[in-house]
Amino acid sequence: MDRTILHVDMDAFFAAVEQHDHPELRGKPVIVGAPPDQRGVVCAASYEARKFGIHSAMPSRDAGRLCPQAVFLPVNGKRYRDVSRQIFTILERFTPYIEPLSIDEAFLDVSGAGRLFGDGPVVAQRIKDAIVAETGLTASVGVAGNKFLAKLASDLHKPDGLTVVPAAREGILAFLAPLPVTRIWGVGRVTAQMLEQGGIRCIGELQAVSEQTLASIVGKHAACHLRLLAYGEDGRDIETERVEKSISREHTFARDCSDGAVVARTLADLVEDVGRSLREAHVYAAVVHLKLRWQGFKTITRQRALPHACCDDITLRRTAEALLAAEPLKQPVRLVGFGVSKLSDRTEQQLSLLGDDNASDPRRERLSRTVDTIRQRHGRGSIRRASAEASENAGNGL
Repeated sequence: MDRTILHVDMDAFFAAVEQHDHPELRGKPVIVGAPPDQRGVVCAASYEARKFGIHSAMPSRDAGRLCPQAVFLPVNGKRYRDVSRQIFTILERFTPYIEPLSIDEAFLDVSGAGRLFGDGPVVAQRIKDAIVAETGLTASVGVAGNKFLAKLASDLHKPDGLTVVPAAREGILAFLAPLPVTRIWGVGRVTAQMLEQGGIRCIGELQAVSEQTLASIVGKHAACHLRLLAYGEDGRDIETERVEKSISREHTFARDCSDGAVVARTLADLVEDVGRSLREAHVYAAVVHLKLRWQGFKTITRQRALPHACCDDITLRRTAEALLAAEPLKQPVRLVGFGVSKLSDRTEQQLSLLGDDNASDPRRERLSRTVDTIRQRHGRGSIRRASAEASENAGNGL
């Protein structure tokens, strides 16, 4: 049976939620992120703001210069998560085969939904209508035979678009041919420049060039990848159960920080935030990462593999402190970040406990989860972190 894949992507999600909740902001340039007089970046920009060249990850100060009349709002994570849950509840009415990509986008396999809901374009329109009716927000949807084409299609007619890719091979090639090569996954600025130097600017030109010629431009491995996508071929399945590959948090100081104690306390706060996210997701981390950005924007990253995967704050904090201690703060720090990777789920962790004498101490995890519960019930300030020495003693004495 031929597959029917949808890619549902909310339009300017964070900014759209703010405009919905605050009708006086509709039609105005809205930017969610740090204010323009502070260090930080744009997390989302309304379409009115994008007309000024503003985009996500842009420094907020630059966004403020481009559009002085823009309304800057802080990130309201809880509200966005609540709306996201509404949206995914809607998607689940149409198919159980959903692959979330982020808080505001997902792939859906609706191949078997025809008898109940209609073909792909009909399901896509019904999803769009339900999202508008129940959240007041718009989504753009791409309909195609695979994930690559569906995602590409959803981005072509934003906002509030519905784009259907032809099913026949000839139609797919014609659909792709006029599009710029930058529409292909993996083609960034550098690869695009290499292709342009080889006379390849659009996907149709990529379809026409021989694989040998393409390999001489971008290399053999990249040539094979680009050729497949240029012909609209993508055999990946929908992954209904996905574990995050990494979790990380960062903090940019309002002023470059020369106080090592302040940097250490900030890092400890980030560790707790990451640890709580691990426990909420019921996953364990095997690698810890430290990120430091100096005054002149030079950035370093350091990582350390743990002897056992864990999710407790004590182990994570000790490892982060060790990484930080190994990097003398010879100049002011602009940004500090902490992250974890190589995540595994609870089942894998339980299996490791059966035959690993060095497995993580479950008492530390229980302590961390108890702290989570207390803070959830009584507020974050209801229980505070002790000094590093006291924490270590508590960890050893549990």
